[in-house]
Amino acid sequence: MFYRWTVIMAAVVVGMVGSIAPTVTQAQSCGGSYVVKRGDSLSVIANLLYHDARKWTAIYQSNIGLIGENPERIEAGVTLNLACINGLPVGLDGGVDFENAVAVSAPLTVPLGSPGNRDRINLLTGDDYAPFTDRQLPNGGLFTELVDAAMSGVRPEKSFGINWVNDWSSHFEPLLSNAFLDMSFPWIKPDCGTDPTTYRCANLVFSDPMFEMLVLLFTNEANPVQFTTEDDILGKTICRPEGYATFFFDHRGRNWLRDGKITLVAPEGPAECFEMLAAGTVDGVVMNEFTGREKIRELGLQDQVNVALGHPINIDSLHVVAHKDHPEAEALITLVNEGLAGIRESGEYQRIVDEHMTRIWAAF
Repeated sequence: MFYRWTVIMAAVVVGMVGSIAPTVTQAQSCGGSYVVKRGDSLSVIANLLYHDARKWTAIYQSNIGLIGENPERIEAGVTLNLACINGLPVGLDGGVDFENAVAVSAPLTVPLGSPGNRDRINLLTGDDYAPFTDRQLPNGGLFTELVDAAMSGVRPEKSFGINWVNDWSSHFEPLLSNAFLDMSFPWIKPDCGTDPTTYRCANLVFSDPMFEMLVLLFTNEANPVQFTTEDDILGKTICRPEGYATFFFDHRGRNWLRDGKITLVAPEGPAECFEMLAAGTVDGVVMNEFTGREKIRELGLQDQVNVALGHPINIDSLHVVAHKDHPEAEALITLVNEGLAGIRESGEYQRIVDEHMTRIWAAF
């Protein structure tokens, strides 16, 4: 098998997104910091500042570390970071110029040398995992840009490369296990405390969480299901595509699958799940927020399908990984963690996330 090796080396601004129409003047700032007031909830804040209560998930996504696992528990006095979405919110401290917020950058790709060069750290990813990695996305996607920034901060004296192999099944075996390449991203970390024998837990070394995303229950507006307590989902038929992680259905004592508390349907892909939901043959679809909303948009189901009221099903963390068979696995992951800590401290991490979130949400 032949692989095409390319590496993202730089980014250039190529223009404005034509589909985004700001509702404020271009000179006005957008997004910024909001101090929670007594009586606030995420939906109240979203309705007030985004004019759309359903954008509570956008606020939650940007502030998972502050809010924790229960989005209903936000304390007065806490300062939340609000992304700029379609020109809103306005008038907050720390906002960005709307014109800069929607500017699109594109990756510059150049040929990469031999992955066997030990003076070069070779990272591995693939296309078609929007909004995280894809060469057609700005700067190769949100996660790719974070990795590039983190590695740039800790590898000034030696080069690193980001390689693209779209056969994701080959990443662990043989590419990482044989040290053909050094690390891969982005990968979800299972609940290794519950089941340390799973392949990923037994064979991979994980970086610190580089991004966290909400795994939500999507429901049919004509027959809505909510998820405010564990009992709400019992007896329901849930769709999740074949090959997608299901560990969170059974962790923390849930045992939804293990004890037959839900019926799981697993078609080939996300589109099939949402078509079944729209047709009423399943009660809900469990999907990360970004993939779910993008498929709803692609299928034109915005008026039929939406996020269920209540809590997320899970919060998945995305990581850079190395294989334990790599002789420098621990050292490589330590390097990534150092770079991640550096861009968090400098503010570069938040800048990158906010810019991508602005573009992502504007498309939904």
